Amino acid sequence: MDWAEARGAEFAQTREGQGFVIEQPQAVPGPLRIEWGESQRSYLPGTELRLRCELGLHPDVQLMVLCSDLMEELESKVFEAYTDTLKTRVDTDTPEEMRWLVMFPKFEGASLQIVRQRYGVVGVTRELAHAWMESELGAALAQASQDLLPPGHPFVLMCMRGNLYLRTAMSEAELPRVEGLVRLVECAAREAQRVSNRVAETGAWPTTTSVAWTHSSRPGDAG
Repeated sequence: MDWAEARGAEFAQTREGQGFVIEQPQAVPGPLRIEWGESQRSYLPGTELRLRCELGLHPDVQLMVLCSDLMEELESKVFEAYTDTLKTRVDTDTPEEMRWLVMFPKFEGASLQIVRQRYGVVGVTRELAHAWMESELGAALAQASQDLLPPGHPFVLMCMRGNLYLRTAMSEAELPRVEGLVRLVECAAREAQRVSNRVAETGAWPTTTSVAWTHSSRPGDAG
């Protein structure tokens, strides 16, 4: 792909020829991996686009923004599952994006109305979620809601394990959409680094989140 080459990245089709992987080790603000192929999440039917930006964030920076329709869907599923007797199985089998909806507080104070209407936000604390969203990221999400992420389109953006991850449904890998989502990830990554630096400098952390943090960061969880 010419676009990948122009970015100094390597493009490769997957073994089955049903998708692709783009690796950009020298990306700014951090090494970037872009994958398109069969969805790895049940809530994203068909094929998905996955992006991972390696940032070395402070381990306490755990934040997530997702489209509001998907948030409602996942909340319904996870709360139903948590009322079942197989709670231990739910803890180990469900991905972080579902468990975090139970463990972490919601941030509902976005200054932009379109962001409040179209996205749900949770974080290990509301203060960190506020710092991440009330920035260029909030404006970028508002812009993306106009065309890149239309109403009801499944989308998840997460900071965890030091990295930034994006997942979204994508039936066809159209270059303009891929480019737009890469720009969104780059913006979110810069703002996540800013938040991470602040956490590293202050060293202060609310003790009320320590239990949730422990359970949401099990080694071996898939990205």
